[in-house]
Amino acid sequence: MSSEASDEVSRAWPTVSASPEALACVPRARACIGMGGNLGEVRVRLQSALRGLNALPATAVLAVSSAYQTAPVDATGPDYLNAVAVLESALGPQELLAALLALELTHDRERPYHHAPRTLDLDLLWYDDATRATPSLSLPHPRMTGRAFVLEPLAEVLASWPPSGSVTHSSQPALPAADVRAALRQSQGVRRLDGHLWPLA
Repeated sequence: MSSEASDEVSRAWPTVSASPEALACVPRARACIGMGGNLGEVRVRLQSALRGLNALPATAVLAVSSAYQTAPVDATGPDYLNAVAVLESALGPQELLAALLALELTHDRERPYHHAPRTLDLDLLWYDDATRATPSLSLPHPRMTGRAFVLEPLAEVLASWPPSGSVTHSSQPALPAADVRAALRQSQGVRRLDGHLWPLA
C-alpha cells in the first residue's frame, strides 16, 4: 500500500480517540479476517491489504494462510483468490469492521449489485469469541461454516494456533467436522496454491 493509500485509510475510518500510549494499555483480542477478490491483480491487492491491516493502530498481523483458488459461490465472474489472516488488535469489533471497509475502498471496491465481482473483499469472521447480531455486524460470521473458501484457509491457520503474540488465552473459532469440510471442499472446488502471502519479501 502506498503512503497515499495509507493516508486515505486513516481518513476513511473513524478516528481512534485514544492516544498510542493509552492504546498500549488496552488488552488485545484475536480476530480472523477473511480476504478475497476476483478482479485485477488479486494477489497484489491481498498483500497490500495485509500491509494496511498491519499498519492499523495497536494491531498486528500474526498469521496468514496460503492463497486458495475457488469458483464463485452464489455469484458469477472469474475464480476467486481467498485467504484468512489472524490479527491481534486493541480495536473493538466495530472499529475493526470500519477499518476493513475503508481498506476495501482504497482498493477500488465497488458494490453495483449483490455478490458482484470484486477487487477486494475483507470480512470480519471471528473476534475473540464475541457474539454480535446488529444490522452492520454479525459475529461469528453467519455464513463462514458453509464456505470452503473460508474454512480451508481458516483450518490452515488454526493448525498452528495460537499464533505468537501477547494474547495468552487459547480460544479459537470452531470448525465443522472434517467430513463436512471435505464435502464442501469437493463441491465448491477449492484448491490451495503454492507460495506465501505473508510475510512480504
